[in-house]
Amino acid sequence: MVRQVCGGDDENLRVLERLTGLACRPVGTSIALEGDPDEVRLAERLLRHLHQLAQRGVHLGSADIERAIKTAQRDSSADLLSLLGAPLLTTRRGRRIVPKTQAQKAYVDAIDDCDVVFGIGPAGTGKTYLAMVKAVDSLLKKQVQRIVLCRPAVEAGESLGFLPGTLADKVDPYLRPLYDALHDLLDFDQVGRLMERGAIEVAPLAFMRGRTLNDSFVILDEAQNTTSDQMKMFLTRLGFGSVAVVTGDVTQIDLPRHEKSGLKHALNIVANIPGVSVTHFKKEDVVRHPLVQAIVEAYEVFEAQHPDGAAH
Repeated sequence: MVRQVCGGDDENLRVLERLTGLACRPVGTSIALEGDPDEVRLAERLLRHLHQLAQRGVHLGSADIERAIKTAQRDSSADLLSLLGAPLLTTRRGRRIVPKTQAQKAYVDAIDDCDVVFGIGPAGTGKTYLAMVKAVDSLLKKQVQRIVLCRPAVEAGESLGFLPGTLADKVDPYLRPLYDALHDLLDFDQVGRLMERGAIEVAPLAFMRGRTLNDSFVILDEAQNTTSDQMKMFLTRLGFGSVAVVTGDVTQIDLPRHEKSGLKHALNIVANIPGVSVTHFKKEDVVRHPLVQAIVEAYEVFEAQHPDGAAH
């Protein structure tokens, strides 16, 4: 069991050493830890959780270990076992999907507990993807009868009629990210069959007007680009047995300057209503390839040093 905890070639221990400054080495059926007492306590807690997961047959990669360590360093009370434990869903490629940060865990818990959930934060924090995971899981477990996915087609505006092709052709580019997430979670043919029978519907926000959505899992993506009227219209579509998840980044609003974001407006009105939950994601919740994260941080340092954008 120690081998599973340490990882292949003690990879997990090397990650632990790099992030905590500890000296870690397997000794028989134990692992010796030397270094800062606070980091030792953190490492002991993490290794106990890894041992418990290994007993359940769950084996984690170094990226999972790294995220767990960083989470524990930011928040000593973080529930690492929940973050690393049972997957929300296993993709068609066998990849386990689990919340990777405390905010992600709070978000998926809110989706379980509330009927309307807002996920607010920057790109890469898993807002839409985790909502999609919960939607697919609910559909497969027959907790809902259909999934409805929608986005505002802001850039198209009144010019949709001048674009070539059918209406579906015109709005498809705005909905493509939702299709991509679906195809990552379900087999391509399975998605096709579910869409044919109406169990999965992907549509622009304008198509929601006048409808009542019962027994549905409804996701509104890129909600920062809704108007106040559109957001009110969407939130009042919710029927019995349904869940609505609204995702957006209030720093990336593409509306004309005279239009106020319906997402920001709604948060001021409905956030404190019982049954409504709001999860705010931060930069630390961005889950990306480590190299991409390093590139993002390098750009932030450069932009802080060169506010005029000049390169030297």
